Amino acid sequence: MRRAVCPGSFDPVTNGHVDVVSRAAALYDELVVAVLVNPGKAGLFTVDERIALLRDAVADVPNVVVDSFQGLLVDYCRSNDIPVIVKGLRAVSDFEYELQMAQMNRELAGVETLFVPTAPQVGHLSSSLVKQIATFGGDVSGLVPKAVHERLIAHREQGT
Repeated sequence: MRRAVCPGSFDPVTNGHVDVVSRAAALYDELVVAVLVNPGKAGLFTVDERIALLRDAVADVPNVVVDSFQGLLVDYCRSNDIPVIVKGLRAVSDFEYELQMAQMNRELAGVETLFVPTAPQVGHLSSSLVKQIATFGGDVSGLVPKAVHERLIAHREQGT
């Protein structure tokens, strides 16, 4: 079985994430979308919320499994027998950073990295920008899946 992992914080998941996940899933028998658990960093959404929102966003992609991990991604790959990491790229600056990570992951654990450029219509999206726009009442309905949009509105209304 050909397996890969697509890691990220997904706080929140955007239509750019969904684009990369959907396209990568077409290349593998199973694609694990893994939410990074960073205990030192408070996110807008809890890890459980992000997992639920991701599951909803990719519900129509049957070979996607959503999970979470803590620590080094290569350790997660080793313990789950996953030989490939899939990373979405939005810009040249993403590539420079991700290339270093890919080379290190290969050196540390023999794990390969597949770069998937985002589609032009979602290449400008980032979770940080979406959160900022949503915080100030901007319309992000076209930038995120419906369930994420609803949760962002709820967060804003609750003042969190």
